Amino acid sequence: MKIWKYGDDINTDMLFPGKYTYTCATPDEIKPHLLEDLDATFAQAVQAGDVLVAGRNFGCGSSREQPVVGLKAVGVAAIVAKGFARIFYRAAINQGLLLIECAEAVDAYKDGSTVSIDAAGGKVSVDGKTYSFPKLPPEIMAICDAGGLLEYTRKKLKGRKVG
Repeated sequence: MKIWKYGDDINTDMLFPGKYTYTCATPDEIKPHLLEDLDATFAQAVQAGDVLVAGRNFGCGSSREQPVVGLKAVGVAAIVAKGFARIFYRAAINQGLLLIECAEAVDAYKDGSTVSIDAAGGKVSVDGKTYSFPKLPPEIMAICDAGGLLEYTRKKLKGRKVG
């Protein structure tokens, strides 16, 4: 697992440039452009299981699904930040991307630090020191575990007669 650290106010255009909004729709079209204006190495080097660590207001800016869809598609396991923009937060839940607000863990992280996450337990460890964050509601954990709201809903409806 690699940790990618970024600062405050990382907006959706930094995560996925707006110039591709109407030309890239599928995860495979989105992935090569992730963070290209912020970190040119990210799209080529990110691996499944990697974690982003960031400052305040992560995901601010325009309401677009591509940044979250792309981060989920490349396998980002979680984003640990001091805070998230409201619309990005909801989009991430819909896609099953785990978001954790824990300012102390972000402040503790230094290049080369190790990070482990116990989402169910509400804990993030940085270099062996544990920081607590408010446990996510069971419904949000279930959506993330299912891989997103669509899969969560499919599982809940499986076996039920609809209509």
